[in-house]
Amino acid sequence: MKSPSKLSVVDLDLYYGTSQALYNVSLDMRPKAVTAYIGPSGCGKSTLLRCLNRMNDFIPSCRIEGEVLLDGENVYGEGTDCIGLRRRIGMVFQRPNPFPASVWDNLVYGPKLHGIKNRDALREIVEKSLKGAALWDEVADKLHSPALSLSGGQQQRLCIARAIAVAPEVLLMDEPTSALDPLATARIEELVRELKKDYTVIIVTHNMQQAARISDDTAFFLLGELVEFGETRGVFTSPKNQKTEDYITGRFG
Repeated sequence: MKSPSKLSVVDLDLYYGTSQALYNVSLDMRPKAVTAYIGPSGCGKSTLLRCLNRMNDFIPSCRIEGEVLLDGENVYGEGTDCIGLRRRIGMVFQRPNPFPASVWDNLVYGPKLHGIKNRDALREIVEKSLKGAALWDEVADKLHSPALSLSGGQQQRLCIARAIAVAPEVLLMDEPTSALDPLATARIEELVRELKKDYTVIIVTHNMQQAARISDDTAFFLLGELVEFGETRGVFTSPKNQKTEDYITGRFG
């Protein structure tokens, strides 16, 4: 039986001023699964990802029609608390972006913002988040060292730990390994497979092999349109659309 959707996009169109960037996109993302968005540069996959927790609200010219449903509730509905929404739907960006502060301060920032002040509670959150991001053993004795002194791969895992410190339900990842070396990339991929035990994960990636390795479902985008969406194995081994097959086999993109 098909799992109910954790997050759904329904008939979504997106415009930057008069220019349309997404066309009538609809898809359902399963809970505690990894959904990958693939497609060539400029196809709309990162734009759609930022719609899911309303990060596009920061772009004045951006206008959205349609719905994004989190547990059936439209996140673009009147009265939506965007801070609360972004706690429920966390985000990890393309390049590691730790705050220029200590490892500890990076991790307690979100919980403090949401009202947690007790130091014992914060210490527990820090340890749990770092363990969840497979980083605790490497930084347990460096909690008060600058986050920027960590390696690139460690910084990205710290950003994942920072995202999960506020106990989100969904994690958005926008090409989280594109700035990392192969070893660090493998660590993040292994981590994503672990994270889906507790979170719904949506990842944008240019790397089709990565999508094939770590995702349960794959959405292929081209020129702002969703061309094909389904279980990853089927999309990669027997795509239903010729454009998908052409992209996957390297005929373009």
